[in-house]
Amino acid sequence: MTELNYSLSQLNTLSDEDAKIAFSNCCTSQAWNDGMVAARPFISLEQCHEIALSVWAGLGEQDFLQAFEGHPKIGDVTSLREKYAHTKKLASGEQSSVDEASEEVIQALSAGNTAYEVKNGFIFIVCATGKSAAEMLELLNQRLPNDRAEELKNSAAEQAKITAIRINKLIPNG
Repeated sequence: MTELNYSLSQLNTLSDEDAKIAFSNCCTSQAWNDGMVAARPFISLEQCHEIALSVWAGLGEQDFLQAFEGHPKIGDVTSLREKYAHTKKLASGEQSSVDEASEEVIQALSAGNTAYEVKNGFIFIVCATGKSAAEMLELLNQRLPNDRAEELKNSAAEQAKITAIRINKLIPNG
């Protein structure tokens, strides 16, 4: 996806097609994008967030699954190593007790993500902002025993958090 950001005024005046592209950077559900485009103009960032949640709450399973498909799968050991090596570099010097992603944790995340996807039919969705690999593994292990219906709800709630963060990036100056 292309990295884009706009003022609220710019977002409100985009063509429908360009607005769909912009919103697709926040969430890849076409129904959500259509709802957000139709809801314009927004009077504030807060209203945009409220509408985003309202549109999301009105969607169904297929829309949620389409949004989940927009996320990279966190089951590839190589991508996990790269992700948490980068996190370690960013955090170095900030806290001496920063949790390093050990090979054991990376392998467990990979195996857990695969088991989760096989069980539920969709990838593990969690708002990972600020979470270490060990914290991600703990959350995965807590949610793995849940049934599919519960995980669909959990993942939809996590997707809403991710979307909110991405809306803030889309409209950085509110």
